[in-house]
Amino acid sequence: MAKIKQHNFLNTVHEVFTDATQEGVLHLHAGGNTFSGRKINVNDKDLFHFGTTGYLGLEQDPRLKEAAIGAIERYGTQFPLSKSYISHPLYQELEELVTEMYQTPIIITKNSTLGHLGAIPSAVDDSDVIILDHQVHWSVQNAAKLLKTRSVPIEMIRHNNLEMLEDKLRKYIHSKKYIWYMADGIYSMYGDYAPIDELMALGMKYPQLRFYIDDVHGMSWVGKHGTGYVLSKLGELPDNVLLFGTLSKTFGASGAVLACSDIELHRRIKTFGGPLTFSAQLEPASVAAAIASAKIHLSPEIYGLQNELRQRIDYFKTILKQTKLPLIDHNESPVFYLGTGMPKTGYNFVNRLMQEGFYVNLGIFPAVPVKNTGVRITISRHNQKEEIKGLVEAMEYHFPKALEDTQTTRQRVFHAFKLKHKENHRELSSSGLQLELGNTIKKVEKALWNSLMGDHGVYDWDGLKFMEDSFMGNSAKEHNWNFRYVLIKDNKDIPVLATFLTCGLWKDDMLAKVEVSKRIEQERKTDPYHMTSKVLSMGSLFTQGNHLYWNGNHKSSQEALRLFFRIVEHLEIELNAKMVVLRDFRRDTPWHQELQGHGFIRAQMPNSCTIRLNTIKNIENYVAGLSSRNRRHNRKDIQPYLDKVQVKISANCNEAELFQIEQLYCQVHQQNLGLNTFTFPKKLFEEMNQHPFWEFILIASIGEPDLAIGVMLCYRNPNSIYVSAFVGMDYALLEEYAIYRQLLYLTIKRAIELGMEKIDLGMTASFEKKKLGALVEEKFAYLQTNDNYILELLETMEG
Repeated sequence: MAKIKQHNFLNTVHEVFTDATQEGVLHLHAGGNTFSGRKINVNDKDLFHFGTTGYLGLEQDPRLKEAAIGAIERYGTQFPLSKSYISHPLYQELEELVTEMYQTPIIITKNSTLGHLGAIPSAVDDSDVIILDHQVHWSVQNAAKLLKTRSVPIEMIRHNNLEMLEDKLRKYIHSKKYIWYMADGIYSMYGDYAPIDELMALGMKYPQLRFYIDDVHGMSWVGKHGTGYVLSKLGELPDNVLLFGTLSKTFGASGAVLACSDIELHRRIKTFGGPLTFSAQLEPASVAAAIASAKIHLSPEIYGLQNELRQRIDYFKTILKQTKLPLIDHNESPVFYLGTGMPKTGYNFVNRLMQEGFYVNLGIFPAVPVKNTGVRITISRHNQKEEIKGLVEAMEYHFPKALEDTQTTRQRVFHAFKLKHKENHRELSSSGLQLELGNTIKKVEKALWNSLMGDHGVYDWDGLKFMEDSFMGNSAKEHNWNFRYVLIKDNKDIPVLATFLTCGLWKDDMLAKVEVSKRIEQERKTDPYHMTSKVLSMGSLFTQGNHLYWNGNHKSSQEALRLFFRIVEHLEIELNAKMVVLRDFRRDTPWHQELQGHGFIRAQMPNSCTIRLNTIKNIENYVAGLSSRNRRHNRKDIQPYLDKVQVKISANCNEAELFQIEQLYCQVHQQNLGLNTFTFPKKLFEEMNQHPFWEFILIASIGEPDLAIGVMLCYRNPNSIYVSAFVGMDYALLEEYAIYRQLLYLTIKRAIELGMEKIDLGMTASFEKKKLGALVEEKFAYLQTNDNYILELLETMEG
């Protein structure tokens, strides 16, 4: 398989969000002339509001409203000056009140995103290193990545994994001034906590460790003066912790606050903190509302408000425990997350709840992995017990209905979130369809398989038997694959769907940029399996092309498709795969909506290249049919080099030639980190040499005819398809002999001589292939991962 093109994150998010918007659960508009906090109007219907982040309901407090209105009347809608020059009259009072709350120096920022952009580049020195929890808020990650331009290393650990964190500490303790660990106090999707006590213990053990913690979702509803979850654990802020809180969300106003007890660091951030210097300051209304809220936070009243919220949270938890709903994390925060697994189940569930009169948030990629879609429920003081009880009853009723509508089960949801569940696996069956699922092509009828898949590449029946012989029984684990063959027929034995899948060890950075792979390969010199995972893939790393037969016109085509998705999930569990890759699809595939609904994200692959020969008699006729520009390319860049080499086509090489072929292939593999895969087993070349359908196009210089400088490894598919599967080249002589261009030309010439109707030139180097008349077509893969960690880790390593 050729390398999947660098994944465009924004394009993927756009596709996922567009899908959710079309399903009516994202980018909605609230209606109505008033808003109380208890209900929200969506599509002209009043819904009980379980999606707010204003957990204490202070945004509706009359004192905050009156303060904001009064400030506008006295000072206007804004104070259009940089705060570096002069703050408007209310700012000083707000800073004094918030300082009293935190009992430590603070900085007020326009919002937390701009605050992070100002604070992180100011706090982190070029001699430091950053370690990110992979679930830390996007705004923190985005600000941290700006430091790549200053060559500050950025590492990432799995969520709350302190063993990984300590490994990173040991890695950098002798080479870096400070090691910054960045995390959330309360995580916004699942409502789970950072392990503050354990982190502080690490801080005592490693004095160079510094903490940057975003606690905006822990603010107000917990802690002394409502200063949040982290301070409730710490008591007072130590010098090695930078803490972000918020003046919006639960605080009820706008803005954010950075608390920093290190006086020198506080001065440095406040003096010049990028956006803190150049961005507009908070509007008078926001500052006035924040002052009113701060006064509440500094009074005993805040503890009464916290207690009222606590009673509602406890009530919700009590009745939720009486159900079998998949609550992802059990904690004390006002944030709850119920898993639905597939996005389309989440869409269905949210829409059902809105029809019942309840609004909840959809949790979806990139906030969570696509297959970890769910509903995010927040409890606030606005919520009354009767609607809390009504929400739980509605969820308990509609959750199984949503599963049924989207052809999934509780067990599949629980598995997606790694939760324990006693329910047995749903059988791999479907009314009116027959499933044949096997682990060797030898048990599949040859004529049937070839009638469905035989006119594609190297995966006709004989080609797959060759692959099984080559990729099984090897000593190295990366050279052994599990094969699975899927045949779905109707009750009259008419095939509806057929494909094959392989499961094997892939390098996680196969999808990454070359510079990332170079860095990771340095680690693999001591740990060859560093950052590798088992992947279940439609097709294999050895094949390319359309790996799927699907009769979309059959009356049971959609049922077969859904059964296939269940098979893939079953195989993922059985084979313990960490990622599923389905490929090679066209952009307009009718499977797109179903694939996204099942938790797959689309990534563009290199274009595929083919040549249709039809009735062309010889290479001269073929070249004559090229465009004038391409004929000129042939005359100038290929023909002058043909006389410099000797060509040999061999179906059975001697030992010396076979060794040269393997070495030439290895040169290409080593040079091509853009396709960073494991090497193929030595047995593969021996099997090729003995197989009746494989042959080698070898070229050697005239002066050294026994020393090959290039080879094309070609497969003669019985259905008149010639496949240039892999290439080997001597890179030292690449330009002198135009090796790659010659091999392409000779491949076309050989296919014509054999009377082939089509040449499959594979992927990559489409520019060179197009100059020889290849037809180029876009191809896409669909990826589904157990979590986002690897994708996010690779992203932090880029740049």
